[in-house]
Amino acid sequence: MCSEVSEACGNLPEADKPVLEPEAATSQQSVPSSGSEEEESTNPADYGNNFKIIDCNDQILELQTIIRDKNTSRSDFKFYADRLIRLVIEESLNQLPYSECSVITPTGAIYDGLKYRSGNCGVSIIRSGEAMEQGLRDCCRSIRIGKILVESDAETHEAKVVYARFPDDISRRQVLLMYPIMATGNTVIQAVNVLKDHGVPETAIILSNLFCTPMAARMVVSAFPDMTILTSELNSTAPNHFGQKYFGTD
Repeated sequence: MCSEVSEACGNLPEADKPVLEPEAATSQQSVPSSGSEEEESTNPADYGNNFKIIDCNDQILELQTIIRDKNTSRSDFKFYADRLIRLVIEESLNQLPYSECSVITPTGAIYDGLKYRSGNCGVSIIRSGEAMEQGLRDCCRSIRIGKILVESDAETHEAKVVYARFPDDISRRQVLLMYPIMATGNTVIQAVNVLKDHGVPETAIILSNLFCTPMAARMVVSAFPDMTILTSELNSTAPNHFGQKYFGTD
């Protein structure tokens, strides 16, 4: 059983899902800037202890480069995007709570280790967030995944949630919220508000993200200072073509 909030969309078939999302639509417009050094900072320390960037190395930088290259074919784009997604998902799982446990090995020895605490789930923000679902399932085979659809108002360009489907007991779960590109933060803010409306506390939400701009980081951290945000990059320019290229709709 799942709790469901729907407005005009109902159960969306794959072909009917929107291509251009509010983050991409908004970011294509000019965004005024105050020009302050703090606003444009790419130092993760300026965004608090809950904003984290995975340790960068040459492999991650290569993946980011291939994803940003306009000459990358769709098949290569998807392959290397999936690799980066897997790295971010793996590190996101490290943010979940664990408990100590002991097991008996085949030789009869006792091994003291760790196990996930029960009650984890994923939530993807349609559509580009769905690109991260397989990476999560590859790590957690039986994990439940909910969905949120956020659309942009045609006149005001404001982000608005029109569909949400979660496990009934989501308020008692740790939630991995998946959205690869944060250009403005508006879509994520609306999605988190819906999760909070369903009883999920900020401290139980981990945002798994690939690319984030300083403006989006400032917006989301200011709105939800107790939520953990994990990304691979903080850069003033986000690859807003990600969803279209990944799903072959560019």
